[in-house]
Amino acid sequence: MRRILATALLAALAGSAHADFRIPGFELVLTTPVETTLANPDLRDAVSVWCELFDNARHDIAIGQFYAVAKAGSPFEKVVERLEAAGKRGVKIRFLLDKKGVNLSDAATLDRLRAIPNLELRILDYSQLTGNGIIHAKYVLADGKVAFVGSQNFDWRSFTHIHETGLRIDDPAVVGQVAAIFEQDWRAQAALAQGVKVTPLQAKAAALPAQAELARPSYLLASPAAYNPPGVRDSETGLPALLAEAKEEVRIQLLDYAPLSYGPQGTRPYYAVIDNAVRAAANRGVRIKLMVSNWNLEAPALPYLKSLAVLPNVEIRVVTLPRASTGFIPFARVIHSKTMTIDGKLAWVGTSNWAGGYLDLSRNLEVVMRNEAMARRLAALHEQTWNSSYAQKLDVNRDYPKPNKATEKAATE
Repeated sequence: MRRILATALLAALAGSAHADFRIPGFELVLTTPVETTLANPDLRDAVSVWCELFDNARHDIAIGQFYAVAKAGSPFEKVVERLEAAGKRGVKIRFLLDKKGVNLSDAATLDRLRAIPNLELRILDYSQLTGNGIIHAKYVLADGKVAFVGSQNFDWRSFTHIHETGLRIDDPAVVGQVAAIFEQDWRAQAALAQGVKVTPLQAKAAALPAQAELARPSYLLASPAAYNPPGVRDSETGLPALLAEAKEEVRIQLLDYAPLSYGPQGTRPYYAVIDNAVRAAANRGVRIKLMVSNWNLEAPALPYLKSLAVLPNVEIRVVTLPRASTGFIPFARVIHSKTMTIDGKLAWVGTSNWAGGYLDLSRNLEVVMRNEAMARRLAALHEQTWNSSYAQKLDVNRDYPKPNKATEKAATE
C-alpha cells in the first residue's frame, strides 16, 4: 500500500505545472544525474536556485564549501558566471574553503574565484580546531535573508552527474543560524591566520538540544558541538534523539554509512553513536530503510553494513548509477544526498555522511523540519530511487568488487 501511494504521489507531481515544492520557509531542491530516470518535475534544480540567489543578492554573499571545481561548458558554468556578475555589480562576496579541500580543487577555478571583484577567498584548516576535521558543510547565504543548505559541493559534477538534495531557505530563524555558523568560522580562520588559538565556544553539554527545542517546527543542527555559536545545537546528539522518537518507519539516504571514524595513520576507530541509535530503533520494531551508494561497498565499512542488514526490521539497498554516455567521470555518477524521514512526519536534509568524523569533528549542517508535507515529499523521493533499477538489496553473502570512485581501473580490482 505504501509503495502504491508513493507511486501515485510521484505521478501526480509529474503532472504538475508548478515547478517547485515548498512549505513555509523551505523549498526542496534536487540535482538529478543526467541520463537517469530519477527526474522530478516539481523540484527545481540547484543550478536554477543558486543562479537566482546570486542574481538577487544586493549586498553580500557568503559561501562555505569543502572544495571548488568548475568546468567550461557544464551547467555549473552558469552558476560561476552569476557569481562573477554579482561581484562586478558591487556585491561583497566571502568564500570560505577548507585547507584539505584545496588539493581537491582545480587551481584554475581557485584563480578564477580570486579574480572576481569584491570576492575574498579564505582557506580554513579546520583540523586545527578539532584534530582531524574539515569544512564538509555546503551552503550559501545571500543578504542574510536567504540560504541554501544541501549535499551539493561547489563542483560541476554535483550539478550534473550526482544525485544531490538541498533546501532553499527563507525561514528567518534558520537563515540566522546558518549565518552565525559562517561568521564563527570566518572569524576562526582570521584568528588562526594570525597565530591565535581558537578555543571552544561552549562545553559540549551546552550544545545538547533540549526536548523543547527538538519539538520546534524547524531548526538547524550543526557539528562539531564545541564550535557551534550560541543557539545552534549539536547534530551528534540531535540525530540519536530524533531516531529515539521513531515509532513506525525511518527512511535514510546517504553516500555512506559506517560506525567508524578516522584516526592517525589511516586507522578507522570504532564510532558507535549513530549505529547504536539505528539498531535501537530497529530492535523496538521500527522499520529501517537505509539506502547507500555503491561507494559504501568496501572494507572496512561493508562488514558493518552486512551486520546491520541481518537484523529484523532492517533493509539496506545499494544504488549504482550507470556510467555517463560521455565516458567515465572520476568521483561522480553516485547518490550523494543526505536525507531522512521519520514516521512520515519529520524531514531531515543535511550535509553529513553517517560515520565518525562528520558529526563529531567536522563542520556540517542539518535542517530538521516537522512538517508532514515535506516528509511525504522526501519519502516519495526516497521511494523513487529505492524502487528504481539502480537499487539492489544488499547481499550479505556476496563479496563486492571495489567501487570505481577515482579511476576506471578500480572497477575491476
